[in-house]
Amino acid sequence: MNTVSEKILSAHLVSGEMKKGQPISIRIDQTLTQDATGTMAYLQLESIGVDKVKTELSVSYVDHNTLQNGFENADDHKYLQTVANRYGIYYSKVGNGICHQVHLERFARPGKTLLGSDSHTPTAGGIGSIAIGAGGLDVAAAMAGRAFRLNMPAIVKMELKGQLQKGVAAKDIILKVLSMLSVKGGVGKIIEYCGEGVKTLSVPQRATITNMGAELGATTSVFPSDERTYEFLKKQHREDEFVEIIADEDAVYDEEYVIDLNELEPLMALPHSPDNVVTVASMAGRPIDQVLIGSCTNSSYLDLATVANIVKGHTIASNVSCGMSCGSKQVLTALSQTGKLTDIIQSGIRLLESTCGPCIGMGQSPATNAFSLRTFNRNFYGRSGTLSASVALVSCETAIASAIAGVITDPRTLDYEPAQDLESYLVDDRCILKPDCDPQKEIVRGPNIKPLPKNTKLSDRIEKQVIIKVKDNITTDDIMPAGAKVLPYRSNIEKISEFCFMNQKSTFHDEAIAKNGGFIIAGQNYGQGSSREHAALAPMYLGIKAVIAKSFARIHQANLINFGILPCLFQDENDYDRIEEEDVLVFDHLQELLPNSTLTVYNVTKDFYFAVSLPYNEEQITILKNGGLLNSL
Repeated sequence: MNTVSEKILSAHLVSGEMKKGQPISIRIDQTLTQDATGTMAYLQLESIGVDKVKTELSVSYVDHNTLQNGFENADDHKYLQTVANRYGIYYSKVGNGICHQVHLERFARPGKTLLGSDSHTPTAGGIGSIAIGAGGLDVAAAMAGRAFRLNMPAIVKMELKGQLQKGVAAKDIILKVLSMLSVKGGVGKIIEYCGEGVKTLSVPQRATITNMGAELGATTSVFPSDERTYEFLKKQHREDEFVEIIADEDAVYDEEYVIDLNELEPLMALPHSPDNVVTVASMAGRPIDQVLIGSCTNSSYLDLATVANIVKGHTIASNVSCGMSCGSKQVLTALSQTGKLTDIIQSGIRLLESTCGPCIGMGQSPATNAFSLRTFNRNFYGRSGTLSASVALVSCETAIASAIAGVITDPRTLDYEPAQDLESYLVDDRCILKPDCDPQKEIVRGPNIKPLPKNTKLSDRIEKQVIIKVKDNITTDDIMPAGAKVLPYRSNIEKISEFCFMNQKSTFHDEAIAKNGGFIIAGQNYGQGSSREHAALAPMYLGIKAVIAKSFARIHQANLINFGILPCLFQDENDYDRIEEEDVLVFDHLQELLPNSTLTVYNVTKDFYFAVSLPYNEEQITILKNGGLLNSL
């Protein structure tokens, strides 16, 4: 009676009972980091004090901060390479590809657990593994041998019937799911795909779906490991790693949904949220200014070979700037070998590096008031680097059809041949460096790497002002922006904290410093999006002691606990409307906190009391009292 998720979780269960909502801990087989989060994760690993990572496999990827405009990024890459070599971590060099695409190709295995310091780690769910995004400190702890703690998720059955029609893509499946469940509809859940339609999808198509499952707020998404999984592993010369994992016929799910692929049509997510979904046909003819193809969502060989087939013999419209980044060196090589790269270059598409690039705000910012179509996973306000721009999310088919026409175009109107996968891929792992674990070799630290900031133990009484009040669905991009101007300081918390909430309240940093910290008031789903723990680290550094919200995104809530910031939930959401910026709030008797506590908070300014809850277990409460996980470890 077990689902795929339950089979894998039960095989890795360290503590707890697998009952929905109950705390469990699981053994982690693999970890991954990327360079926007990795520097902090490895500084934390060093501070924990182990000699070598305890996982079966850990990989450090460089794919985010590759614009080397100054010494910071290059210096930090040298740190990442040398610290990886010291602690037994494989190192994927810059240019080798995006972490999720490369990990899918070379390392992800059915039935394994993967913890990554990137919210799109669930990409590997497309190959039948339980892959979870987390903060860097949780990943550092896993590398040190600590089991990963979480509440047992609900298991959601997403049954796929039929098969995709020409011009309709796997991207349209996940956009459909987002339209059904919303960006917070997956919180506390694993989305498990099954049904006859699953067998029509290749592993790269499945990975597109599990990748964007992160936008649901889901713990992870997973597909069965079946004959299509074996087919993919064989193409990667890894067929010996195949294990069949399918749900039992009588498996019981907490929720069930059905999508008929035969009836699905091309979809797009309009600004500024991945769940703001409409049909492409309803927007057809709208002028566009930019098209970007790639990211960890849509940069496989199948994706980009389809782009090549559609664009062959065509030229990108004169009013459109179009760029493309391959997901990996392997994908770029395959396009070159098949001649499809020539068709792409001749069309006028700008070939970008095999990195995250514009998806994380590293280059290709749109023009003022531009409308940009992207095959990415997020279109949050300001993430592109241009606050006035509008960004929509689409499939590769819709993106390239529109780039040719200069307006939004339904790809079903085009005459083209869908791409076919290769029989086998050229495997060349020379850009993945194997560690020698030599403790005598120097770990190189550039001047941009600053000491790891530490929190103090939780005070029994805290009286401070509300520094900022924000609305629903505030993202970690809103809290701690990314992009070429900010991310070079990811290993320098003092400097990066200057950018905290810069697009919501430009005076936030200065006020927090002047007032010696304070509180944040928030609406629903606070902290959605990227797993970047800097969105908790920087506020902690600035003295933020508590965030009171209507609800939290899973990863950010865990990051707040990890760094000793109280994540409090309004018991009565109407109290949100009664509190304003600069109100003075008092928390008292905090050292008496118990698991699943309720606190009474006093608003000094408006003279009223209100209740907040901290629905956390004994270990989490202990971590909060200690001032964070690192202090506890």
